[in-house]
Amino acid sequence: MNDKRELLIETALTLFYRHGIRAVGINEVLKQSGIAKKTLYHHFAGKEELIAAALEHRDTLFFDWLSAEMAQYSPGLPAIRGLFTALDRWLHGEVEQLSPFRGCFFINTVVEYGQEAEGLRETCQQHKQKVRTLIQSCLTQQQQAQPGLLDTLCLLKEGAIVTAQVNNDSNAARACLPLLESLLSEA
Repeated sequence: MNDKRELLIETALTLFYRHGIRAVGINEVLKQSGIAKKTLYHHFAGKEELIAAALEHRDTLFFDWLSAEMAQYSPGLPAIRGLFTALDRWLHGEVEQLSPFRGCFFINTVVEYGQEAEGLRETCQQHKQKVRTLIQSCLTQQQQAQPGLLDTLCLLKEGAIVTAQVNNDSNAARACLPLLESLLSEA
């Protein structure tokens, strides 16, 4: 990837995640990155393209991190316990590549844009589906066949993330562990 393009994307992601997408203008991204406006428009037709690139970059960062975390565990309860342990580390700000926790960038984007930018919404939905597929791959075959189990796990994950953000409760993922133990011992 072009160094200047990469710097624009990383700067935009940092600013968008920290302050919100609508609160950050193109001029702030240019100022913080030290890149000229002409260069930005050489790489991106406008702010929405830059947002899409920031979402794709965050998707890569998050998915690579979570995949590596999950790869350490055998399928079933150990892997799902590992998922929520990894989330707990993220919520506590212990995952350097995801920066300090400020909620889910994908949820935040959908909240900010609602129905206005369908392409951005689709990118966010694709990220969530990709993570869902990863979680599904961490279940045993018997657990995968259990009706509603995957949905429940994904809802618990999303609920922990939102609870951590809204209530400033960095222990939200940890609080799910006893319920997970019960759910997965029955499955």
